[in-house]
Amino acid sequence: MGRVFRRALLPENMARDVHNPDNPQVTLQTNHGDIVVELFADRAPKTVENFLGLARHDPAADAEPARDTNTWEDPKTGEVRGDSLYEGIVFHRVIDDFMIQGGDPMENGRGGPGYEFADEFHDDLTHDGPGILSMANSGPNTNGSQFFITLDATPHLDGKHAVFGQVIDGMDVVEEIGGVPTGRNDDPREAVEIEKVTVDE
Repeated sequence: MGRVFRRALLPENMARDVHNPDNPQVTLQTNHGDIVVELFADRAPKTVENFLGLARHDPAADAEPARDTNTWEDPKTGEVRGDSLYEGIVFHRVIDDFMIQGGDPMENGRGGPGYEFADEFHDDLTHDGPGILSMANSGPNTNGSQFFITLDATPHLDGKHAVFGQVIDGMDVVEEIGGVPTGRNDDPREAVEIEKVTVDE
């Protein structure tokens, strides 16, 4: 898929304008359709670097995974891996009119990449409406691999969760996922899977 440079032909409350055409774009191919996000490398460089490192497959890590490659620790096996953490996992938490959450290799909200890193906030990056990409965490400076995409403005999350991107195409897919039937713990009754991740830098 090519880069998105302007708003898709969707309702005004759906896709957002590209902030900076030099920022990387990532396509999350799900079993509900494609979601294209712009990552704010110009304003949240550490958080974006982490997301890209987990999104990519790093061939250098195949022969001998090491911390100087884009690797993560599988919480199920303890294995250090260099493949994309995000490919093949699900959006494990969905709350209608709030957000959809994914990025957990355990697929239950308790997993991560085997490390944590500090919050990275920017005054211009807020949860000001639908389509905001932000880090999920369990408290200050506990970021790992989990992220969420907002379905509405969530200003109460400002200063608590680090915004690092926005949906620039496929917000209709996000809305569709946000409406799937869920269980008591906000887990979708049918798997909403990220099948493939494509990075365009």
